Amino acid sequence: MSTWGSYLFALLLWPGLIIGALLGWLYLWFIRKLTAQFQGRQGPPFYQPFFDFIKLLGKETTIPGGISKLLFYGLPIISLASSLFALAMIPVPGNPMKAFPGDLILFIYLLEMPALCEIIAGFATRSPYGQVGASREAMMTLAYNIPFLAAVVALAIHAGSYSLSALANQPLSWVSLAAAVAFFLSLPARLKSNPFSIPNAEQELVAGAYTEFNGAPLAMFELSHTLELVALISLFSVLFITPIASGWLAFLLFLALSVLVIVLVTIIGNATARIKLNQAFRFYWGWGTAAAVVALVIAVIL
Repeated sequence: MSTWGSYLFALLLWPGLIIGALLGWLYLWFIRKLTAQFQGRQGPPFYQPFFDFIKLLGKETTIPGGISKLLFYGLPIISLASSLFALAMIPVPGNPMKAFPGDLILFIYLLEMPALCEIIAGFATRSPYGQVGASREAMMTLAYNIPFLAAVVALAIHAGSYSLSALANQPLSWVSLAAAVAFFLSLPARLKSNPFSIPNAEQELVAGAYTEFNGAPLAMFELSHTLELVALISLFSVLFITPIASGWLAFLLFLALSVLVIVLVTIIGNATARIKLNQAFRFYWGWGTAAAVVALVIAVIL
């Protein structure tokens, strides 16, 4: 397969748009189904997230007064494109996209773009709910990125490279364990799951930064979040599965660990109540910083 062919395959098929979206909708259904079981409900059918997306695409789009049409349509597109390219870069089993030196830096930039687009979108709509949701998301970004970036940097220091494939192929070690803890601490906040679902608290903010968005733009934001979910879970799984397996075994272990991470995040979300912004900040600047420091110190020593 040519270089351009491998790029198109990774972007459109695996791990990109088509299979990534299907896998993400399956993850979202599993989260909702598991939550329903915890609450004694039946839960939705497995195709519900797909139908929700199609329903949004079919709705008429209404642009709120005072917001630029370019921002209203452009921000969801940028968010979706960033999530898609970030997902396509992850060295999951079967991904034909070739790694290049420093692709980890580009990956981090791409992964941060959806949050930045959400913040801009919340303030651009001039909605009080959107602005409060955007400000909360901006504050949470400063908090949960401490353990996330520390985990990635620790792995990069240990591998002596800023290439995603180099990080994924490193043997498991104490650095990997410390980085896994720091990485996992950041996941609930990045996925906006309890107790860190502060930016989109429905009881307080309706829909947070997306309150004034509707129709196709909202559908693109939702799809972007779906692909971001797959990218984060896939990155976590790849970093700690690739060193111990290859071929079909690696793929099966990758799926198994992905489901395990989803289950753990869902259990945490259902077992805890939403906390306040200052409590979340203290948690990440306390426990998150501690996990970050441990991961970095071990990486430097070893």
